[in-house]
Amino acid sequence: MTSRRDHLVETALQLFYRNGFNATGIDKVLAESGVAKMTLYKHFRSKDELILAALQLRDERFRNWLMTEMEKAATEPTERLLAMFDALETWFDGKAFKGLGFCGCAFVNAAGEFSDHAHPAHRVAAEHKIRIVEYLTKLCAEAGLSDPSEMAEKLALLKEGAIVTAHVRGMPEAAKIAKEMARQMLVASRSAG
Repeated sequence: MTSRRDHLVETALQLFYRNGFNATGIDKVLAESGVAKMTLYKHFRSKDELILAALQLRDERFRNWLMTEMEKAATEPTERLLAMFDALETWFDGKAFKGLGFCGCAFVNAAGEFSDHAHPAHRVAAEHKIRIVEYLTKLCAEAGLSDPSEMAEKLALLKEGAIVTAHVRGMPEAAKIAKEMARQMLVASRSAG
């Protein structure tokens, strides 16, 4: 059974993701979740704390989903790296997270709304992106690439570009285009090494 706190964070995450962090008021979160204001303030001192909890939930959920999809798709590290783009395509098509659809990247959205790099929401967004790069670096090392960190950064840039293009331009095929670019980079890296 879901606790009131977990239900509140889940509801907040959905509303923040669909409508924006600043545009979604606490009253809307309370109305949608059916949670009393007293319960909210029992768990969170402010809306900012609720935003951080929602972003942390999204981080955990998204990374688990992405890594699971990549690991299910292939055992070989290079193929797993490419499988990331197949997972993105599923997400862009709205088939990855039940009821959420695709509204861009919650972390890019948060960083945009909280542009001060010192803001806690911006820091959580940056930490999420760093964790993804760390995972990609690990796979690049397992694939025997000569500079795993550099390749991981390049793949992360392709991933981010695909996400933004799919969201801003309504172009889910950005995942396929990015996958082909990644394949070419990985082949070039192997032949150079």
